[in-house]
Amino acid sequence: MEFSALEYTEIAEGFQLFPTIIELMPKGKNFFKNILLLPNSSIEKALRLADDVHNVLNNLGVGNELMPFEFRKETLCPFMQGHDLVVAFGGDGTLIRAGHFSAPHGIPLIGVQAGHLGFLVELSEENWQDLLPRLLSGDFHLERRMMLNAELYRDGKVMCNWDVINDVVIARGAHLRSIEIRVDVQEGYLASYIADGLILATATGSTAYAMAAGGPILPPELRNMLLVPISPHLSLERAVVLAEGASVILRSAPDNDSIISVDGSEPITLLPGDFVKVVSNSKSLDMVRFGAPNYFYHNLARLHYRNPAVKLGPNE
Repeated sequence: MEFSALEYTEIAEGFQLFPTIIELMPKGKNFFKNILLLPNSSIEKALRLADDVHNVLNNLGVGNELMPFEFRKETLCPFMQGHDLVVAFGGDGTLIRAGHFSAPHGIPLIGVQAGHLGFLVELSEENWQDLLPRLLSGDFHLERRMMLNAELYRDGKVMCNWDVINDVVIARGAHLRSIEIRVDVQEGYLASYIADGLILATATGSTAYAMAAGGPILPPELRNMLLVPISPHLSLERAVVLAEGASVILRSAPDNDSIISVDGSEPITLLPGDFVKVVSNSKSLDMVRFGAPNYFYHNLARLHYRNPAVKLGPNE
C-alpha cells in the first residue's frame, strides 16, 4: 500500500501523540465500522477532544465522521444512517440530546466528558486513550436504559410527541403561584398535587431534576417511572414509583398558568383541556459501559464528595 506525503505525515503525528493506542490496535480488527463523532460545537474542549479522537481513528483505519453539532438548536438532527456508534463530546445535557438521535436507530452511545456535569458520560480527557482500544475491540457491555413516550393532546388530537430519556415536567409558568396537577394511572385517579410542578422521570432522570426535587435515586437498570412533586403544598409529598407498564395521564387545572418541558426542551404552554399521556417507550437507549457492576454507586459517591458543601474528615 502506498501513502502520499500528507498521509505519511498524519501517521507519524499519530504515533507521536498517541503511541500506546496505535501500538495496541492493529488495523483491520475493529469492532465498529463507522463511528459518528458529535462534539458540542459551543464547547471548545469538546471540539479539541473530538479532533484528537478523529485523528487517532483515522490513523487506525477506523471509519468515522466528525460532525461538530449545535445542540441548542432543537430542530436539527444529524444524519444517523450507516453509523454503528455515536460518541458525544460534552456534558450530560449533550449526551441526552445525542441519545435522542441514536436511540430511534438502535445505535449505541458513549459520552466523553467536556462539559460542566459528567454523571452519565463514560470517558474523560484523562482516560479515553486507555479505553479506546477496549472500545474498538468490543471489550465493553451495553447498558439498556428505559425510555418513555409522551404525547400532548389538544382538542382530541396529538399536538406533540416525544421520546423521553430523562423526564417529563409540568410546572408553573410566569406567575409565581402553585398549580394543580391531576394524575391518573391506568385510567384511574391517583392523586391531585398542589405544587410548583410535577416530574415524571425514568431511572436515568432520577439523578437529574427529580433528585434535586428530593426524589429517590434509581439504578439505571430499573425499568420504572418515578413521580416526584416539586415543592408540594398540602399534597402528597412522597415520590411514587410506577411499574414499566403504567399508563399515566397528567392534567393541569384549566385556570392554571402551566407549561410542559421534556428532557429540558423549550417549554410549551398548556391550554385549558390539554393533557399529557406518558407510557413506556418501545425503544431503549443503549449506553456503552466499561466499569464494574458498582460503577453507578461509585460515580454517585464521587460526585457527592465533590460537592463543596460536603466536608470530609482527614481519613475519609
